[in-house]
Amino acid sequence: MRYAKRGRMRFASHRDIARALERAIRKAGVPVAYSAGFTPHPKLSYTGAAPTGVASEAEYFEMVLAESVPPARVSAGLDAALPDGLDVVEAVQAGPGGLADRLQASQWRVELPGVAPDDAESAVAAFLAADSVEVERLTKKGRRRFDVRAAVVRLESDARAAREHNATYAILRMVVRHTAPAVRPDDVVTGLRHAAGLAPPSSPMMTRLAQGPLDEGTGGIADPFATDRRGATPGPAEGERPVPPPSGIAGPT
Repeated sequence: MRYAKRGRMRFASHRDIARALERAIRKAGVPVAYSAGFTPHPKLSYTGAAPTGVASEAEYFEMVLAESVPPARVSAGLDAALPDGLDVVEAVQAGPGGLADRLQASQWRVELPGVAPDDAESAVAAFLAADSVEVERLTKKGRRRFDVRAAVVRLESDARAAREHNATYAILRMVVRHTAPAVRPDDVVTGLRHAAGLAPPSSPMMTRLAQGPLDEGTGGIADPFATDRRGATPGPAEGERPVPPPSGIAGPT
């Protein structure tokens, strides 16, 4: 399933969003499968979650159902049950292969109020010309220093930003490869400060536009659901009783 994190919900933590999704699943009556054991929990798998404070149009999770339900019905039910700012974009029946393996890179838009587009363009050029740009960030394993330049596949300053906002305003567009440790868009902004002295006067506004398989040749990102759509089988008609597979468990949605 693909969902968006918009507006004030960008400040919700991943744990809060997971709780909201689980409540919506119960409210919508989605027949999610549960694990065995003393404390069963719904079979949900999250991957590639955006950091707290970052908006996203491309968040993903997988869900195992206890019976077959058309993806469109699951999508509509969840979307109606979720709070404002969490919106289901699309649901598909999972095909072969893991979703996490397909999420190789993300496309980001980073808005920099108070930064002149010419300054942003010069900083981008300096960053791309560097062999490496190291930044330091506190991670779960402590403070780490790592190179952000190697993870940046594409980076450009959007020349339309100043015209659209009629102010000193820069917009960066970037494609960042998923690495360990993860390189976030704010790490790239920090790298621009190290490489070229670019220091935004206010916090950047960051939005993930897409994530999926990376085309190394063009730097573009493909649709991670393409494989699932090719292998999709027609679901039961509206109002028709679904027939579960022999195992009684449908594939992830």
